[in-house]
Order: sequence, then structure tokens, then C-alpha cells
Amino acid sequence: MSPPRPGPAPPPAAAPSPSRHRGRPGAPAPPAGTLPPGDPDPKPRPTPSRRLFVSRIVGGTAAAVALGTVGAGTYGVLRGPRLKHVTVPLATLPRAAHGYRIAVVSDVHLGPILGRGHTQRIVDTINSAQPDLVAVVGDLVDGTVAELGHAAEPLAQLRARDGSYFVTGNHEYFSGAAQWVDHVRELGLRPLENARVEKAGFDLAGVNDVAGESYGQGPDFVRALGDRDRSRASVLLAHQPIVIEEAVEHGVDLQLSGHTHGGQLWPGNLVAGLANPTVEGLERYGDTQLYVSRGAGAWGPPVRVGAPSDITIVQLAAKRS
Repeated sequence: MSPPRPGPAPPPAAAPSPSRHRGRPGAPAPPAGTLPPGDPDPKPRPTPSRRLFVSRIVGGTAAAVALGTVGAGTYGVLRGPRLKHVTVPLATLPRAAHGYRIAVVSDVHLGPILGRGHTQRIVDTINSAQPDLVAVVGDLVDGTVAELGHAAEPLAQLRARDGSYFVTGNHEYFSGAAQWVDHVRELGLRPLENARVEKAGFDLAGVNDVAGESYGQGPDFVRALGDRDRSRASVLLAHQPIVIEEAVEHGVDLQLSGHTHGGQLWPGNLVAGLANPTVEGLERYGDTQLYVSRGAGAWGPPVRVGAPSDITIVQLAAKRS
């Protein structure tokens, strides 16, 4: 019988790894996943820095300010425009017409958001001022008569001693200008389509918007102003300020315009400044003065920042006694 073969030798015992514990000899090793007392953490847990904390505070504050600004700008549009008063001296205005008051309203922009209630607020504001005349200087609507005729109906309630007048803006030509001219006439406003009427002490003229040129209905200054008596003061209703050069050529004393929205909100003010001679307010061009209203509504988002909506009461003043 053969002697039994020796089995495989057992593997050598693993040498104990050197302990990092620096306690007393024979002390038990610390539990797994913990560090011995006094040992530095090789991977310290990150903590938010002061810079990160400050950046989060600044970012949150900026977001809150932006949200509040947009909210206030939206509320301002939906609340309706406020009255603004401007006095404009005219060299040729007779003393009898001194103090004549024109309510200038532009850029109402009736549409899906700004509807009949918006029109009613505008009408009530104008009537509260008891003007001598109302001038609606374009961009009344952003839609067809079929869509928005009902929203415009409160215009029939406008009250002014010498009536209410209307000229087209560029948005009327996107919405069926001929139909809107007929509709506002039915509501009691008188459209001035390259036309002029005589008032006590001055001539009131109106020209179509330059957008009408694409439809064969552009501004015609000769027709509106060519044969008038230049010794009389004149007030021109024209939606866009850019026609001021033609107004100067035809001896207009005062042009009343809108279109710019006063910039409405940044960077619209920069764009409006590049495209228009005057963005808002009263400026002089030679012997002609130009007043630009910020408008009573808003185009696109119903938000205004830094350019609140307005209805302006322009009071004419005589320079001569």
C-alpha cells in the first residue's frame, strides 16, 4: 500500500497591513469606514464657498426684481393709460384759440388681450378730461373688423366739443384699413384721409400712414396741406414721426404722432431711437414742433418697462396777444 500523497501546502498567511492607528499597543482597530482619532481626512467633504453663496443670493434677487418689473409693467398696461398734460405754444395761433385742448391717443392695439374693456377705460379717461377735440393717431387695432369691431364700439361714447378724428397707422393696413376707416366713421369718428378741416383758430389736417403706400393709399401732403392759408396755425395728425420732414416743408406748426410706444421696454427704446427722429415727448424741427405720444396700449407682450402708456392732453397756447 502506497503512502498517502502529501496535500497542497496551505497558502501563507497574509502579512498584517501596518495599522495607521497610533493608539496604545493592542487597542482594537477602528470600525470600518471611520478614521482613527487624529488622522487627517484624505478627501475632505466640500463646503459651499462664500462666493457661491453670494452668487446665489444675487441671482435670486435679480430674478425676483425681473419678475416684479415685468409684473408691474403688465399691470400698468392692463390698468389703462394715465393722462399726461403738455402745453405747446404756436406762433400763429390767435388769442381766441389760446388754451385749446386736444386729447391725443395712439397705439391702442386692440387684440386678443386688450379688448373692449381696454377701449372703455381709454374712453372714460378721455371724457374725464373734457377735451375740445379728440385725435386718434393710428394703430387702433391688431385684427379685422370682424374680429375686433365689438371691442372698438366704446369709441362711440367719446365726447368732445369739436368731435373726434382718426388717421391710420401701419397696423390698420395689416388688418383691413378700408374696413376700419368705415367702421370708425360709423362709431362717430371722422377719418382724415389726406384731408384737412378748419377749426376756429387753426387748420387740422391728417395724412395716411406710410405703410399705406404698399396699398396705393400712402400719405399725400399736397392734398392735405398744399392749398392752405399758411398764415393760419396748423396741426397735423400723422401716425409715424418719420414724416416730420414733409411737415416742415409744408409749414406745419405742430405734428402729433405715436408709433414708437416710447420704446415700450428695453431694448425697444434703442431700436425706436434708431428708426425715429423723436421717441417720445416734444421736440422742435425748424419752425415745426413734433409731439410723440407713448401710446395707450402695447404691441406683442402686454408689458411696458420705463415707458408707461399715456393719453396726452395737448394744450395750444398763443404767443401773440
